[in-house]
Amino acid sequence: MWKVLLVEDEVFVRESVREIIAWEELGFTVCGEAGTGTEALEFIRREEPDLVITDIIMPDMDGVELLKQTRAEGHDSRFVMLTCMSDFEYVRQAMEYGASNYILKLSMSVNSLRDTLRKIRGELLSREPQASGTLPAEAAADRPPGAPPLLHEEVTSHPEIQKILQYIHAHYAEDITVKSMSQLVMMGENYVSTLFKKKTGHTLIHYLHQVRVNHAIHYLRHSDLPVYEVGHRVGFLNDNYFIKIFKRLTGQTPSQYRQTAKTGRPSETAVSS
Repeated sequence: MWKVLLVEDEVFVRESVREIIAWEELGFTVCGEAGTGTEALEFIRREEPDLVITDIIMPDMDGVELLKQTRAEGHDSRFVMLTCMSDFEYVRQAMEYGASNYILKLSMSVNSLRDTLRKIRGELLSREPQASGTLPAEAAADRPPGAPPLLHEEVTSHPEIQKILQYIHAHYAEDITVKSMSQLVMMGENYVSTLFKKKTGHTLIHYLHQVRVNHAIHYLRHSDLPVYEVGHRVGFLNDNYFIKIFKRLTGQTPSQYRQTAKTGRPSETAVSS
């Protein structure tokens, strides 16, 4: 279970957040509560929660300052900010310092909180398997030559690009564009494109394609799913486009790759998927 800290100076709001959802169903457990930012920082230092859900506006230390101090001390807890419509400037600052999401208090619901927790779960899962910075032998064997690192931590510490990479690894099967990623980090599309290429060595779309192909390779090697289903599962809704991108990055069509993986030698008859 991933540990969650609730930070809110209004007790009834904390209780509402705690009681509104069955945390365990999504892999989380509320391990602590705090009424001030100072209390929360002490708890974070002591317990290292995986997720901190915090109000933005609080006496003593606000949520943005709590996030900044947490990052300055090297703690890697995910942050979700509870906010009101009038707090947009605080939200902007929080996102700059790496907050994963924000929830409007007045419109908070079971669905909005569940959606947020699913997003956080994806971020946490993406950092877990290779926490040591190395890939398992099987995963490394699956990846084609020239593939970018599967771990966003290996690429850059730039906060905005890190946020985009985390999102790609957690949501690669969804509709992802340069526009949607620029909105995620509240930056212009051209700036995001240039910065991403500078920090990672890949265009955003090429990186996304490679992540999707890496996952497709795993399905091809370890399942009997039809090629079109593999493509759909990793985010390619057009079968021909999936085959085109897969062949461009691996030198083989998906069917040819599967045949090679099963027999240890290229197929002599398979020429297309």
